[in-house]
Amino acid sequence: MTHDPNGATVSIGNRDAELGERLSQGLDEVNFPATGTTAADQGALSVKVVDDAGNLIGGLSAWTWGGLLGIDMLWVREESRQEGWGSKLLLSAEEEARRRGCDRACVSSFTFQAPAFYQRHGYVETGRTLGIPGGAEDVHMYKSLS
Repeated sequence: MTHDPNGATVSIGNRDAELGERLSQGLDEVNFPATGTTAADQGALSVKVVDDAGNLIGGLSAWTWGGLLGIDMLWVREESRQEGWGSKLLLSAEEEARRRGCDRACVSSFTFQAPAFYQRHGYVETGRTLGIPGGAEDVHMYKSLS
């Protein structure tokens, strides 16, 4: 913990859930008026597939906000990756996003992960973040859902 000359205290540590919630509230106070959205426009979205034994085959986590689907994570267990589950998860999420009124989607994928998978599904590259460990890049992509 350090002290600022003006009397403020600066603390650094691991993720702070309470701080995260307060930051989210503060950003909402700026974002909603600027975008014409409300808290009702925000939502979490997940899709999962399990086998007959109840073991996870794969899943997708995402969010929706103001007509945008944002894909956070998509994963399929290694032995099931050639069975089309990734496509089924992605298409299911896009269908649910459309049902929620979304007309576009975004995702990012490291170059050692699956940018080509998303591109096969109509996503186009909009930029890259360099400097990922191992010399990789983070590929940012966008797709119109209309």
